[in-house]
Order: sequence, then structure tokens, then C-alpha cells
Amino acid sequence: MQPEPVDVVVIGAGQAGLSAAYHLQRRGFVPLPRAEADDGTFLVVDANPAPGGAWQHRWSSLRMATVNGIHELPGFAVPPADPRAASRDVLPAYFAEYEDRFALDVLRPVRVRAVRRADDDPAGRLIVDSDRGSWAVRYVINATGTWTRPFWPRYPGQDRFRGRQLHVADYVDAGEFRGQRVVIVGAGVSAVQLLDEISHVADTFWVTRREPEWVEEEFDIPARVAAIAGVEDRVRRGLPPGSVISVTGMHWTPWARAAQARGVLVRHPMFASIEEHGVRMPDGSFEPADVILWATGFRPALDHLAPLRLRTPEGGIRVENGRSIDEPRLFLIGYGPSQSTVGANRAGRDAVRAIASERIPQAA
Repeated sequence: MQPEPVDVVVIGAGQAGLSAAYHLQRRGFVPLPRAEADDGTFLVVDANPAPGGAWQHRWSSLRMATVNGIHELPGFAVPPADPRAASRDVLPAYFAEYEDRFALDVLRPVRVRAVRRADDDPAGRLIVDSDRGSWAVRYVINATGTWTRPFWPRYPGQDRFRGRQLHVADYVDAGEFRGQRVVIVGAGVSAVQLLDEISHVADTFWVTRREPEWVEEEFDIPARVAAIAGVEDRVRRGLPPGSVISVTGMHWTPWARAAQARGVLVRHPMFASIEEHGVRMPDGSFEPADVILWATGFRPALDHLAPLRLRTPEGGIRVENGRSIDEPRLFLIGYGPSQSTVGANRAGRDAVRAIASERIPQAA
């Protein structure tokens, strides 16, 4: 079966993907199922069975009061919600209403297996292959995020540990650790938030590879936008993007202050190895553990782009202004400097602006 032609395929219907879809509609592109012969067309595909992006997978105790206020999609604000409400309840419903309001016709669940070149013509089409069919496209906007690629560092003895190991992606609620000793690994926002939460019901031991650099200034939206700019040079050179936190340092949050006030915000150096019943510290001392919680971040979910052979020897993809330098028909949003929700909204708009400026009438 021949791939179905479409101008733009957006892969992923999280923050970045829905932002791109919104701006495509504003620029006159029409969802593929509704398009007529002369319309510019787009299609949004998503691997999840329901709307909500990564929000539907977050832990139950992540409340609306603690999602940093930067989750709104363009053109439609989040409806008022109880600050105590779980974000995984409120925000997927908001995403679903957003898709309906703007008639984005997201196709799901769709597993994109590969993005490849149709031929050697640099102005030709890309082919998007999936378990629901194939499309021949002029542009791909990749918005697959990171949630499906939790990063698990490797340490000596890791397979010997007889307790439980889990990643933040698997975390549900602190209650499951009641009365246990939990080693929390990581220096990011999630690590500190879960340290505060778990320490109410369990004995916690927090380790990081580097001493956190605490920043006193408020981490408001202008500060976030400035932080995003700090990652741009890395992706332009094809380096792995790293995290925005690695550029900004750790800003004080209400849960960090709460943990500090209770005396549990105590950082220890990273352990040297893992043993059956705990971890061995660099000075040779032993710390017992029932649980190791890896709050060690995520990696971009980009395996389906492998046929394009864009990886640099350093392990990244060269991207400038949200666009692949080595494959200009590909935009990567929610990647590198656009991995925050503020950055994702901006990247979706900018990708569509670039596509609209180059728009070629649909071939007969």
C-alpha cells in the first residue's frame, strides 16, 4: 500500500505537539480527515490511548499547586482548578477539551516505528511508518518528549540489590514506602519534591553526584526562558541536550523549604556501589536501604528517527531553532532548549512559522 500524502505529520500529542497543531490550524492547515483537495494538511499521531501526554502518567500526589504554573496550551487557558487536585486528573481532561475545542483530530494510539527518506531528493518527502499505516510527508514535527525513556544509571552491584529499585516514572505514592529506608538518587526538582513527600512516612537518604547549587532568585517565567537559552549551544553542536536544571542550578521551591525546615534536606555524595541490603559510600561506610528511588531524569524518545542517521559521535542531534541542521524537513520540539512547557509552546509556534514560510502547494 502506498503511503498517504500529507504536508505535516506531528508525532506526539503532549504539550509540544498540541502547540504545533494549534499553530498549524492558525496558519490554514487542515487536519487530514477534514481536508479538501486544495488544503494544506496535517496529521497528529499519538502513542497514548487517551489525551494528556505525560501528565496522565504522573504520580497521584503531584497537585495543581506544584506544577509550576507553566502548563497552559496556546489559545485556551487551563480552567480554574482546586490547587489540591491531582494534576494527572485535571490536566489530561484539559488536554482532551483542548483537542475537541480546536478539532485537532488526533489519531491514537499510534506507534511510529520509523521516519525515513523516500529517496535521495533533499526536497522530496519523508516517510512516516507506523502500526496504523504510513504517510509521505513534506515535514515532520517530532514532539515525542522524554517520559517513555527513563534514564537508569549503572552502578557496580546494582543487580545484587535485594530491595526494590524504581524510577520516578514508576512512582505512585509515598505510602508504599511507609516505615522503610529509601535512598533517593538525583539532584533535580522531582528528587527534592519526592524527598520531602517520602520523608513524612519513611527514613530517607538523599545522594547526588554533584553538590546542588541553590539559587535564591525566584524561578519565574523570564528566568525559565533565559534558562532555556542556556541549552541551545549544546544542541546546535550535536551534544546531548542535558537538563535545564544543569544550567540554572536548583531554585528554592516550597517543598525544598519544607524539607529543609524538617531537617531532611541533607545531601550526601553518590554511593560507590550497591550491595544486597544497601549502598557502599565512597568513604567505605555502609548505608542500609529497602528501596532505591532513581530520580535521574529522562532521555529523548527518538529511536524512530534512527533511519535518518542524524546522531553525532557525541550522541546528540544537531538542532538550531528547533530544526534539524542535517535534515531540514525535521523539527524537534520538546527537545533540548524546548523541553520545558514554556519552551515547547514557543517551539511549536516557531516550527509552524518556518513551515508556513516555505509552504509548497500540494502536488497533484
